[in-house]
Amino acid sequence: MTVLGSGEAADLVKAKSVLLESNGSRFQHGPEALRAALVDLHDFWLSSRCASLGISADSGVSLVAVGALGRRELCPWSDLDLVLLHDGHKEIDTVAEQLWYPMWDAGIGLDHSVRTPGQAVQIATTDLKAAFGLLELRHIAGDAELTDKVRAAVRQAWRAGIRSRFDEIADTTAERWRRNGDVAHRIEPDLKNGHGGLRDVQLVDALAAAQLVDRPSAEVSSGRTLLLDVRTELHRLSGRARDVLRAQDADEIASTMDVGDRFDLARALSGAARAVAFSAEVGLRQARNALPRRGLAALRRAPVRRPLDSGVVEHGGEVTLARDASASKDPALVLRVAATAARTGMPISAGTLHRLADTAPELRTPWPRAALGELLSLLGTGQGMVEVIESLDRTGLWGRLFPEWGAVRDLPPRDRSHVWTVDRHLVEVCAQAARLTTRVKRPDLLLLGALLHDIGKGRGGDHSEVGESLARQVGERLGLREADVVLLGAVVRHHLLLPHTATRRDLDDPATVTRVLETLGHSELLVELLDALAEADSLGTGPGVWSPWRRTLIQELSARCRSALTGAPFVEPGPPEESAAEMVAALEADGSPQVRFASDGDVASVTLALPDTRAALSATAGVLALHSLQVHTAESAVLHDAVVQEFAVTPRFGRLPDPALVRADLIKVLSGGMQLADALARKERDYAPSTPEVERTAPPRVLWFDDEATGAVVLELRATDRIGLLHHVTSALERSDVDLRWARVETLGSSVVDAFGVAGSPDTDTRRRVERELLAVAAGRGRDAAPPA
Repeated sequence: MTVLGSGEAADLVKAKSVLLESNGSRFQHGPEALRAALVDLHDFWLSSRCASLGISADSGVSLVAVGALGRRELCPWSDLDLVLLHDGHKEIDTVAEQLWYPMWDAGIGLDHSVRTPGQAVQIATTDLKAAFGLLELRHIAGDAELTDKVRAAVRQAWRAGIRSRFDEIADTTAERWRRNGDVAHRIEPDLKNGHGGLRDVQLVDALAAAQLVDRPSAEVSSGRTLLLDVRTELHRLSGRARDVLRAQDADEIASTMDVGDRFDLARALSGAARAVAFSAEVGLRQARNALPRRGLAALRRAPVRRPLDSGVVEHGGEVTLARDASASKDPALVLRVAATAARTGMPISAGTLHRLADTAPELRTPWPRAALGELLSLLGTGQGMVEVIESLDRTGLWGRLFPEWGAVRDLPPRDRSHVWTVDRHLVEVCAQAARLTTRVKRPDLLLLGALLHDIGKGRGGDHSEVGESLARQVGERLGLREADVVLLGAVVRHHLLLPHTATRRDLDDPATVTRVLETLGHSELLVELLDALAEADSLGTGPGVWSPWRRTLIQELSARCRSALTGAPFVEPGPPEESAAEMVAALEADGSPQVRFASDGDVASVTLALPDTRAALSATAGVLALHSLQVHTAESAVLHDAVVQEFAVTPRFGRLPDPALVRADLIKVLSGGMQLADALARKERDYAPSTPEVERTAPPRVLWFDDEATGAVVLELRATDRIGLLHHVTSALERSDVDLRWARVETLGSSVVDAFGVAGSPDTDTRRRVERELLAVAAGRGRDAAPPA
């Protein structure tokens, strides 16, 4: 390591650079060791610099670190947060300049201040962010007694003023969570500011410093270490201060940390973040209840215990156990507590959760009837159950009820349309299904099917087939009748049948309905349950998935199946959305394409109305790729002599583009004013890997499905996704003189399943020619494939 000179900040920068470079070698430090080395390096340089400036033990001046350096959590590109304390030193401004200026000149990120003890206490009582930092101050150099004096005064002021500041703490925390989302569920989480991130660990520490809650548990401390380790590697890899873990960085970080791939890392992060988030939520509730009461509030009677259900009472705004309640004697008690909390909107007290975790036995098989009733009551509360089940899961109670849950707990999604981990997705879908229970004859089976529909994931094999076996296993344990166990298994086995058929087959073909009914054993009840589950599943996946087109197609297929079973006439549903007709009217009046963006969370919806030309879909797909938009789903159909398209997209980098720019480029492409192929080739080169990669993708496939009644044909392409692929595929179809009636596109992780309704009945030679063209394009060898980088 470079030897540090007598206070030159350039020496610090060089030494840090050498440390980071050595960390990139095969003898690299682990992230924790790297942080420790960085802290020691900065402590040594700062103490040496202070000594050269005369800041000694009896000088009445001390240098303290707050923030990352104060907590010994210094990541490679964290700023230095320093406070120069003094007791009235006359030359303090000169000393401060001599300390700060060399660091500024060397380009070191620095947040600094100069305070007397009184000023430090005053700023801690008026500025919440400063208070959190000063609670963690650590002595670096100079007068240690002065540092201890300030530390004690700040903590005393913090404890004395916590009551008046608690609402501000709770409000700013809730706003931070809303703004940055959940670390556990975001595809690209904010490790520092997100719900369950490092700031939440600091929050619990601050509440503990106010003597309102206990220090973080071992599980939270372990979660904090993992979050810090990932953030450290993110800084090292990116070469700058970053808190958001991007998907493209996660694989390398996972490899460096020896935790598998990015999905293994995401699963570990999810578990850590959920433990931290749960601790912060419980800590805020406990702190509010533990706040010292003063004035008239101190004269009021303590909260009474209000009965809510058998063995369940409210106390201080939380759901807790009655004094004589016993989980060992009442098998349904755990679920009754949970159902009551979900129904009332009150949280279960931490003490009750721990008491139940310690005393509740596993339910015998089959479950007592009362326990099944309480489970269905819980599931039927909708969104109220989400946080309740989360609290049961974090304390081990949910896994005791459903041992099958372990394989999906914290399991990350494989594509960006899913915004939740698999276990949270199951709960969210169940919450959505609770809104649809009046639409079905068996609401109990709808709720259980929603809770279990993806339970087969994380085990290998087809998750629907694996899930059917597990669902039957659960149904038997719950005490369902044999016929209901079979029906529950069928709901899980076929939960994707209606969405996949509706979005990839010609619904006008009677054979489509026949195949669905034969698969489902001509069960009207099963069709009804799967229809409702398809809607709940889409709504519980993420924004933009339950698109108007998807809703219309699935409802039409379901209605056709019911009509075939009952003999009632089929009534075709109306247009998918009124706004589509409005855009078509605007297109007819204006004569140019109409573009509309709608953003809801991570996934945005892009709706377009264009003149009905053969090149409409390829032009739109190319322009979206040109603006770095990744397409997750796409639907295209003719409405009133116009082509209406709807895409679910996310920006690969940055934010969504300006719709006006997208519309302008689309007009240029359709009018011939832009050579889309050349522009897109340049964009594809930007995304091409810098070094050749080993071929790890499955070969593309083209499948043909004939619709006997209408004579139309469905062409399906299955391939590995890449930027611009949809444009290349549709261009290839246009060159082959294929007349598309409709298109439905879906991206599943790194794979695509693109279905196209082809007018007429292409002969064998035409099909072979189209198939060769598509396979070449999908493999990157076609006429429109990107030039090599």
